[in-house]
Amino acid sequence: MISVIVPVYKVEAFLPACLDSLLSQTVSDWEAILVDDGSPDS
Repeated sequence: MISVIVPVYKVEAFLPACLDSLLSQTVSDWEAILVDDGSPDS
């Protein structure tokens, strides 16, 4: 299994593209861990 850790501090505008990119990968056994450390984004 592959774990992808994505920091999500002040990246609200870029998060959909990032997640779309992860979802389009050909590897099937993976997980995404999104870490938000108090971002002021909504």
